[in-house]
Amino acid sequence: MEDSRQRAAELFRWLVAPVAPGEFLGQHWERAPLLVQRGDPSYYAGLFSTADFDATLRSGEVHFGTHLDVTSYADGVRETHNPSGRALPAVVWDFYQNGCSLRLLSPQTFSPTVWQFLSILQEHFGSMAGANTYLTPPGTQGFAPHYDDIEAFVLQLEGKKHWRVYRPRTDAEVLPQFSSANLTQAELGEPMLETVLEAGDLLYFPRGFIHQGDCLPDAHSLHITVSSYQRNSWGDLLEKLLPAALQMALEEDVEYRQGLPMDYLGYMGVANSEAVDARRTAFMEKVQSLIKKLVNYAPIDAAVDQRAKSFLHDCLPPVLTQSEKAQSVYGFPARWQDGGPHDVDILITKDTEVRLLRHGIVRLCNEEAGVMLYYTTENSRVYHKEEPKFLEIDPEYTDSIEFLLSSYPNHVRVDSLPCETLEDKISLATLLFEKGILITKKPLVQV
Repeated sequence: MEDSRQRAAELFRWLVAPVAPGEFLGQHWERAPLLVQRGDPSYYAGLFSTADFDATLRSGEVHFGTHLDVTSYADGVRETHNPSGRALPAVVWDFYQNGCSLRLLSPQTFSPTVWQFLSILQEHFGSMAGANTYLTPPGTQGFAPHYDDIEAFVLQLEGKKHWRVYRPRTDAEVLPQFSSANLTQAELGEPMLETVLEAGDLLYFPRGFIHQGDCLPDAHSLHITVSSYQRNSWGDLLEKLLPAALQMALEEDVEYRQGLPMDYLGYMGVANSEAVDARRTAFMEKVQSLIKKLVNYAPIDAAVDQRAKSFLHDCLPPVLTQSEKAQSVYGFPARWQDGGPHDVDILITKDTEVRLLRHGIVRLCNEEAGVMLYYTTENSRVYHKEEPKFLEIDPEYTDSIEFLLSSYPNHVRVDSLPCETLEDKISLATLLFEKGILITKKPLVQV
C-alpha cells in the first residue's frame, strides 16, 4: 500500500474488525468499552507469542524494572518482586512457576513485529502508540483493580483471561489526566462488563474505566495492551496555548499592562465573595473581558506545531520494506571493497524522482531560532532515548517541504521542487535523502 495514511487506517480497521471504524469512533472511543469475540485463535498470529517472550529473555538484554516487572496480587495486596540486574530466563521462569505475572514493558524495543505494528498505528492516532505484554500463570492475578490515563486495546494472544470492567465512579474520573492508584475490591461496585477473552479477541476500554483481569485455573494468558492518547486532550493543548496567548497579549495590548485598582484587595477575595458591591461587579466584568479578548492573541497553529513536535519525538522510527530500503539511504551500497570505499557518492540529479518515505515523519515548525524540520527516521525504538531530531531549514525551502507533503504518495522530479536554483533543489533533496526522509523511485546505484 503506497500511502502510509491509508495503511494506518487499514491496520486500525483490522484491529477493531468486524466493527466498522466509524461505528467504533461514534459509539465507543472515549465513551464505552468494546468487546469483540472473534472465535479465531489465529487472528493475531505472528504479532507476539510466549516463544517470542522466551527469545527476548534469552537475548540477555532484558533488565528487571527497566524492561520487565514481576508482580502478584493476592488477598487484596499487589506486590512487585523485581530483583536487580538482568532478567535471565532461569530466574524469570522460576518466578512464573511460583505464580507471578510477568509484564514486558515496551516490547517494541525487542520485537520487530510489535515495532512495525505500533509504528503504523501511531500515524492513524496522531498520538504515540505504546504497548506492554502480560504473561499470567493459570489461576492467578497480577495486578490490582485500577484505571489508566490511556485508551487501552487488549489483544488476547494466547490462552484466556477473565476480565471485569467498571464505569468511572465520579465525573472527575471520566477521561482522567492521570492513572489511579491501586484500588480495593470494596471501592468498585458491580462491573458493567464481565467476560472471558480468548485468543483472537479484543477488549477496548477508555481511560478512566476501572478494570482487572485474572486467569482461569485451566490456562495461562498472554495479552498485549496497545495504548494511545496519553495527555492528548483539549486541556493539554490549552496548557501550552494559554500562557503563550497571555504573553503575546502583554506584549501587544496595553490594556493587559494597566495596573489593578488601588483598593481591589478591599472588595475582592474569598472573604468578600458574598458582598454586593458595584466595584466587585465591575472587576469581574473586566477580568471576563480580558479573558475573552485573549482568544485574539492565541497562537493556535504554533501551539499545535509544538504538540506535533512532541509527538514526533515520541514516535517510533518507521520500519522499511525491502523495496523502500533499496530506494533509501539505508540500502545505499556504499562499502569498503578491494582496499577502498566504493559507491560513496549520492548522485541525485534534476531527473531523479523522489517522495517522502511516510507522510507523518516530518513537521515544519517556525521557531524563534528559525525554521525547523522535525523528523522521526533517526528516532530510537527506546522511548526518548534520543533527543528530538531536526534540521534547521532555509526559509526558502519551506515551499519545497510543503510541496513534498502535498505530493505524497506520488513521486516528483527534483527539478519540480519550488527552489530558486537547480543547485538548491539538488542540495535539499540530497540532504533529505541522507536523513532517510526521502526515497527515490529507483535505487540510485544498481548493484
